[in-house]
Amino acid sequence: MNAWRRLLLAVVCGVAVASIYAAQPVLEPMGRDLGVPPELTGWIVATGQFGYLAGLLLLVPLGDVVDRRRLIAVHLAITATGLILTASASAAWVAFVGLAAAGVFAVVVQTTVAYAASVSPPGERGRSIGVVTSGVVVGILGARVVTGTLAEVWGWRSVYAVLALLSLGLASLVLVALPSEERLNPPAEYRQVVVSLGGLCGQRVFLTRGLIAFFLFASFGTLWSGLSLPLADTPWQLSESQIGLFGIAGLAGALGAARAGRWADAGRAAPVTGLALALLILSWAAIAQLPWSLWLLIAGIVVLDFAVQAVHVSNQHLLTAAYPDRVSSVIGGYMAFYSLGSALGAAATTALFTAYGWAGPSLLGAGFAACALTVWATDRRRPRGSASLPCESSSASLFSPAP
Repeated sequence: MNAWRRLLLAVVCGVAVASIYAAQPVLEPMGRDLGVPPELTGWIVATGQFGYLAGLLLLVPLGDVVDRRRLIAVHLAITATGLILTASASAAWVAFVGLAAAGVFAVVVQTTVAYAASVSPPGERGRSIGVVTSGVVVGILGARVVTGTLAEVWGWRSVYAVLALLSLGLASLVLVALPSEERLNPPAEYRQVVVSLGGLCGQRVFLTRGLIAFFLFASFGTLWSGLSLPLADTPWQLSESQIGLFGIAGLAGALGAARAGRWADAGRAAPVTGLALALLILSWAAIAQLPWSLWLLIAGIVVLDFAVQAVHVSNQHLLTAAYPDRVSSVIGGYMAFYSLGSALGAAATTALFTAYGWAGPSLLGAGFAACALTVWATDRRRPRGSASLPCESSSASLFSPAP
């Protein structure tokens, strides 16, 4: 797959995931406009995450059944519908419905990653996943910069209107610019694929990487879903556009981990994961200094997003290599952990900040990171021969790891 197509897929991922995270820097004005109490504003982001979870379980497996290229286009178009509903909402419940709908079909991200993995030669798979996945991080963090500026000039609704237009444009471009996949194996039946997701619980590589993702993105969500609240409060009292600029620090860290895919191709995914998780814990020591120092906060953000991207790319590389015949389903199941972790971090951070100030979310984010490192260390200590858990045999026929 050439560089231009990788870039297109990265943009698709960025726009799709931005539809879930666009509310983060504008939680306060958005919640005020819709009449959502301050302690519950975290649910504006969490609603999209729970919709995302439903899409992961019900829609991503379609990628193992139908042409992923067409599926990407359809999901982008329906995501745009949810974004338009959110932009035009006159009541909180209407906005929540739109956010949930956009979240359900924003799983086009996983279909896109699976497409990139399936059309890339084995020796370039990690590189392709790394580039495409960088679009996810750019969407999450870069949207903060754009969202803050748009919201300050035209209001928060303009953000969702712009994302809807981009989604519709990309849907057309994908159909024109990307080739259909050539599959080595015949497509599976949808019902069979969905039912088989439960059998993944017994696969050691899947469960380990899923639990790491759960705690990893709970830590990530704790920072980015709660960061705008203390920055808008005393002593800083920053505007939406100023708060959005902190996304640039996150982008620097995430893009700095772009080589994670090449490290994974070279067989270093496991040690890179452990090192990155240790850095994730350390990053919270700097992030906790937010009430006194914005420079330490920025340093902590750079390290945190470097660590998150490195672990995320390593996880997906290992899983797509282990389950080449069910890439969409395995990525969808893995990302269910991501979605639950992100939703937990988003919902908990605003409540903790209201009750305990920034110290509460800081301790929570560091705790989540420590849990992820514990899962990784426990797995490394297990004998290499114990590759599965007792319930693995129930799904071995559908999800047998590659040799």
